[in-house]
Amino acid sequence: MADDVRLTPLGAMVLALLTEGDMHPYEMMRLLRQRREDRIVRVSNGTFYHTVSRLERDGLIVEVGVDREGNRPERTTYALGAGSREVLATWVRGGLMNPDRTAEFRVALAEAHNLPRGEVIELLGARREALKTEHEQLRAKLDAAAAAHVPPQFLIESDRHAALLSAELAWTDGLLDRLADPGFAWVGDARPAASESSASASSQTSPAASAAQRKAARR
Repeated sequence: MADDVRLTPLGAMVLALLTEGDMHPYEMMRLLRQRREDRIVRVSNGTFYHTVSRLERDGLIVEVGVDREGNRPERTTYALGAGSREVLATWVRGGLMNPDRTAEFRVALAEAHNLPRGEVIELLGARREALKTEHEQLRAKLDAAAAAHVPPQFLIESDRHAALLSAELAWTDGLLDRLADPGFAWVGDARPAASESSASASSQTSPAASAAQRKAARR
């Protein structure tokens, strides 16, 4: 697998699906549409199969079987390749910090559960600071334009963008508060031990158990 592999948002979604278990492309597409994740990234048969092919070429996914039911075409089942989980985690980290690329951020947010809670809080906090700076700069420019008697009709788009940034900041603050609350469930969090002797054994959730939790939570 190449070290410089670059994931697309759809590619990240495919890898995330395969953290739940081995699947064939038809099942992946069915789940994406069932969960309405195709509202985040447009999914067509052509783009989806092209994405799967590219991921296989790059070694991020591997073929693990071929099956056929009745007269239906053969279906190839795929699994994650070596190192794919870290590639996905790295992509999610970058997406959560990025204040500019909306599609990447939305997919990263949908897959944020692949990272530890504390890391998600840190990444979203960094993104919030970038959004705050952008909002302050834009408000300063709007105030300067108003002081210079620039007609408001020329500032409509900038005013809209400032309002969206303000709403995004407010939403982010609310999410960070929720994430900081231990009562807000998070995949991979340690479960309370039933006894002192079992505390160390249950302090971490295995990747397989985390995938099972994700699969159950997202259906």
